[in-house]
Amino acid sequence: MKAIVYTKYGPPEVLQLKEVEKPTPKDNEVLIRVHATTVNRTDCGFRLAEPFIARFFSGLFRPKRTILGSELAGEVEAVGENVRLFKKGDQVFGLTGDRFGAHAEYICLPEKASIVTKPANMNYEEAAAVCDGAMLAFTYVRKMNLRKGQRVLVYGASGSIGSAAVQLAKYYGAEVTAVCNTKNLELAKSLGASEVIDYTKDDFTKNGQTYDFVLDAVGKSSFFRCKNLLKKGGVYFSTDLGFLSQNPFLALLTAKIGSKKVMFPIPKDSKEDVGFFKELVEAGKYKAVIDRRYPLEQIIEAYRYVEKGQKTGNVVITVGHDNK
Repeated sequence: MKAIVYTKYGPPEVLQLKEVEKPTPKDNEVLIRVHATTVNRTDCGFRLAEPFIARFFSGLFRPKRTILGSELAGEVEAVGENVRLFKKGDQVFGLTGDRFGAHAEYICLPEKASIVTKPANMNYEEAAAVCDGAMLAFTYVRKMNLRKGQRVLVYGASGSIGSAAVQLAKYYGAEVTAVCNTKNLELAKSLGASEVIDYTKDDFTKNGQTYDFVLDAVGKSSFFRCKNLLKKGGVYFSTDLGFLSQNPFLALLTAKIGSKKVMFPIPKDSKEDVGFFKELVEAGKYKAVIDRRYPLEQIIEAYRYVEKGQKTGNVVITVGHDNK
């Protein structure tokens, strides 16, 4: 089968399209024929091994897992003899977790992995773009424990995580202010933002308003810059470690000192959450935002585009199966 393989850390050019052995499912696994996947910040970070702490998970000197890709949509081609949740022909979507491996024509995953049957009202490309941004955004929105009418500001509201956060916060009844660039203002409104701020024209930290929660969905701001935006008891979240990895330490410090907090929850995917995202999609409460689509053979270009830091929503990779 075709797969995108990397055997050393570095720029997108370390990725190679290769023929590798097609996997065979174990007794508790399903073999999925991948139709679509994505390139996201997680893939980029592990390919670069940045920040350095990532090497403690991916391999100190070289990658232990040589095929990236953490979300997918595809069709079950075979199941192990102990599998009960899926059958051949099921259309599925979800996350591979720390296994990665979705940048390939086939992947084997345990039936208990974070995969469920695909939403009926989505094609493979749309379904592949749902889960990574939604899972990461839900990590923070869940911690907010939102009540109707609370105010949330999402900085970077047009990215994969930000666009998901706007929709999820809206679903739970929050009044959402979205911060993004000019071209994405209407998109943010369509996703449920009640107010939008164009960061290319206005400093969102000086808008004279306060919020119960601030989520930096792109990791380009800081608690100290956003502190004045928070109400007493308000909480700042970031998807990034921050300058000198300050956010985890600030989370510990502000838990004991001060009236404004930093929280830095660790994301964790689950089958239950993916099932919840499916319910939202089928109810018309959530949609995946797709910026560009690339074939598997052009994945290096996809990585280059993602690393510009200006994508809107998700970058999808289509996986062809010629002569298979």
